[in-house]
Amino acid sequence: MRRRKPATVIAFLVLLAVIWALKNYGGLGEPAGSESTGREPPEALPKTAPSGGRSPGGDTPVSNALRGAIAGQRSGVWVEGSGTIVHLLPEDRRPPRHQLCLVELANGHTIKISHNVDIAPKVPWRKGEKIDFRGRFEWNAKGGVVHWTHRDPGGRKAGGWLAYDGKRYR
Repeated sequence: MRRRKPATVIAFLVLLAVIWALKNYGGLGEPAGSESTGREPPEALPKTAPSGGRSPGGDTPVSNALRGAIAGQRSGVWVEGSGTIVHLLPEDRRPPRHQLCLVELANGHTIKISHNVDIAPKVPWRKGEKIDFRGRFEWNAKGGVVHWTHRDPGGRKAGGWLAYDGKRYR
């Protein structure tokens, strides 16, 4: 049996990683004629607040799915919720680029929001302001992170969003 050179194996693995990244982050499977950035402008939300202070599409500002994911320390759970921005973090500038902030939920738990700005428009968020979100929750030792707060560029998933100051960013 012939042994492969380590450089050949590494090159093959790098190629697989590039294909995966392109497929999952917008390079492959994009609809023909889409904008070069793939980003859509934010859409306006209705001027009236949802009844009872509830977040759009969620049962409470901390949805049952989010509450359960935090309590069970689970990952890969699609959640909705809302909270107050308590800290703005430096933007991750390595592709794919992300806006980052910490959000305190109504129950006092703090999570990180990681918003991909290579797919979705930047959010002009400010500390102390309310933000609603839908995305995929991943548990970590610091309390968890919500990502996928944007549309699915491949059109395979419903995707997520951020709602801030009367506009929805996805």
